[in-house]
Amino acid sequence: MKITLIHGQNHKGSTYHISKLLEEQFVNSDIQEFFLPRDLEHFCVGCYKCIEDDEKCPFYNEKNRIMQAVECADLLIFTTPTYCMRASASMKAFIDLTFTYWMSHRPRACMFSKKAVVISTAAGRGAKSAIKDITNALFYWGIPYVKGYGIAVQAMSWEQVADKKKDKISKDIAKLAKTIKKTKVHVGIKTRFIFNMMRMMQLNGMGSSQIEKDYWKNNGWLDKKRPWK
Repeated sequence: MKITLIHGQNHKGSTYHISKLLEEQFVNSDIQEFFLPRDLEHFCVGCYKCIEDDEKCPFYNEKNRIMQAVECADLLIFTTPTYCMRASASMKAFIDLTFTYWMSHRPRACMFSKKAVVISTAAGRGAKSAIKDITNALFYWGIPYVKGYGIAVQAMSWEQVADKKKDKISKDIAKLAKTIKKTKVHVGIKTRFIFNMMRMMQLNGMGSSQIEKDYWKNNGWLDKKRPWK
């Protein structure tokens, strides 16, 4: 199995350590790992150059290095600490910089066969909303199977997390890994509905550019072909 991990932080705190517990459940896997902002330290500048061509993004090289690993992976693992009840700023910047992957623009066919997990920790509340920031983006990428795992650790570091809490986390992650392994990817009704809405938008010239419409046409999606078939 090929796994790509994208961490929404540079430090190796509780969220990072939980992702390592999950990674350990998939032995003999090919793993690539990225840290934000270390591996992509930019914010979207709103120039819209990527609408014409992804390579025109001023941060294309850094972004493409990550997205090539994303496209090749079978399983994606995203982590983010909970900052002010939401995902980290570096993770949000990453989401902004990859918006052309959304079904409303130029979705990649490979996304419709992937699995993903989003992990977040908080000292108290907020992990759920931080996870949703990312799962929402992954849905619009077209990924049909996305699981979230959030927990309040009542600590500022992994070392400070109580042993009882760590034991619960280990059991939860082992259970999550078993579910991931046995589940077959199936593109659901909601994804199909949104994809077909975007298809009609492109057919009626309501997309962002003629380039995007041509992209859909060249993939056969304006006819009967679909990325999950």
